[in-house]
Amino acid sequence: MKRRERTRHLIELGGLVVKAGLVDLANDDRTVMYGAFLAVADRLSGEDRERALTLWARRGRRAFEADAENARA
Repeated sequence: MKRRERTRHLIELGGLVVKAGLVDLANDDRTVMYGAFLAVADRLSGEDRERALTLWARRGRRAFEADAENARA
């Protein structure tokens, strides 16, 4: 991945962290957020992986759709 593409990718991922409210909920504590990400990674490495991916994808899709609907209103 080229440097510019990688930078854009990282900025977009950071935007998702903010959009999800994690920065505020964790009081901008990066150790808390990193720990949460590690918990997610553990779940995705376990037997429950497919169920978690399906559940989170559905929830994320609904949230994006709701945001788009609110932007149009």
